[in-house]
Amino acid sequence: MSISRIIVLSCLSATILTTACTRKAKLDYGLPLNQTLRWNIITEPPSLDWTLISDTTSSRLLDAMMEGLVRYGFKDGNVQVLPSLASSWQPSKDMKTWTFTLRQDVKWTDGVPFTGQQIIDSWERLLNPKTGAEYSNYLFIVKNAEAYFDGKIKDFNQVGVKLNDKGQLVVTLERPESYFPAILGNECTFPIRKDIIAKYGDQWTTPAHMVTLGAYKLKTWDHDKAVVLERNDGYFGQKPKIQYILGLVISDQSTALDMFKRNELDALDEIPTIDEESVRTMKEYRQVSTLGLYYFGFNVKMKPFDNVKVRQAFAMAIDKDEINKINGGRELPANSIVPPGLVGYNANVGMKFDPEKARKLLDDAGYKDRSKFPHVTISFNTDENHQRICENVQAQLKRNLGIDVELTNEEWKTYLKSLQAKIYPMFRFAWIADFPDADTFMNLFESNNANNDTNWVSKKYDSLVTQAASELDNQKRQQLYDQAQKLILEDDAVIVPVYFYREQYLVNSRIKGYPLNVMMKFYPQDMEIVQ
Repeated sequence: MSISRIIVLSCLSATILTTACTRKAKLDYGLPLNQTLRWNIITEPPSLDWTLISDTTSSRLLDAMMEGLVRYGFKDGNVQVLPSLASSWQPSKDMKTWTFTLRQDVKWTDGVPFTGQQIIDSWERLLNPKTGAEYSNYLFIVKNAEAYFDGKIKDFNQVGVKLNDKGQLVVTLERPESYFPAILGNECTFPIRKDIIAKYGDQWTTPAHMVTLGAYKLKTWDHDKAVVLERNDGYFGQKPKIQYILGLVISDQSTALDMFKRNELDALDEIPTIDEESVRTMKEYRQVSTLGLYYFGFNVKMKPFDNVKVRQAFAMAIDKDEINKINGGRELPANSIVPPGLVGYNANVGMKFDPEKARKLLDDAGYKDRSKFPHVTISFNTDENHQRICENVQAQLKRNLGIDVELTNEEWKTYLKSLQAKIYPMFRFAWIADFPDADTFMNLFESNNANNDTNWVSKKYDSLVTQAASELDNQKRQQLYDQAQKLILEDDAVIVPVYFYREQYLVNSRIKGYPLNVMMKFYPQDMEIVQ
């Protein structure tokens, strides 16, 4: 949803400030300073319905409020798949059937016990086309899941998920998948309460009605201003040490930085690049490499990007090292889709910066006379860092190809809807790993993926990625991913990878154990206030 990596933005000025700096100070919403994490979430979360979300803000809030069958652990740069609602799991010899033993001591915040049927209900809702979930394809690996989504099967009982007579969850797959448990840490697979959704409809995620089973529960949602989470004392796992989390919606990063310096915020997950040099000298500065890709995509059905030579020319006219310099040199320039550390990473695939060849390609595409080149816009979601990058790309295209492009930006919610409507000829986007495997990046561009906003359809690519996901031999997987990446990045030039993320944070010294990890998961159980 990964959850997708999306730095989101809202047009709200910071109006929620602390009223004092003593240990007895009260914050807005009556929260005690000495028991509250003050965190800039940057934007209004588009949704807290975990079947529907696809953005980082909503995902990080739900990390604190919900649990799935598994959760992730992070140690020495490695990602572990750990038990959560499932206490253990066992594959069949062919890895096509997985049996999960479920915990019996879990209750929702309204006291209702967790059951395996709530997992089945969740998966049916995700796969039901009437739901309109962007992650609907996420469980297509499950037997008959895609057929149910396509309407070829009407009875969900024919989908490969059921409870056996021991109360274990048994999942049958279409093909072997050795990493299957790892995908179940994504929010879209988490259990739901059908009774709550049926009773309250679209209002079920309001504080008055929302029930969860994670470490925190929703206390307040003051739209476009703040979200308040309160510790769930009935949580089955490690009890959080901090009672409240105050997530402030401060889209202007410079404003948020000033508030942090005034000790009015405890944590920033995004830092304005223009201030980065000075910020790096601060004792509160943290940097973490993450499994995330920043890229530009082309709509291959819109002129002039319906011409592969134009796409190739644009790809070869963009110097990623230059972008990284104006971005403070903090990221890792990317050529491939798959980040380092995962099978599938290959620094040698993709289009290399070559402005002379790029100009020749544009000539061959029929645009020797640049004055006849169609009007082109590059779109991005409103954010000063994205704007800086897009302005640099705009200048590079003028310098290296002799063409003018226009920049357009929209607030995050509107931008997402426009992406889904596929109205942008060229757009910036990003993706953070939903699970620690290359497939989370590669399947993003499969023909049936609702998050593929390029309009590109390739049965060959789909086949290569599907084969790679089932391949247990890592060397063979690498070869399959190399072929797939050459196809999408070089032969068809559908996207332009720009960089792999290295996240920058500021964390107040009074906060110990702030979650910093390669997947940007916001697991708050280890945090504590020490001052």
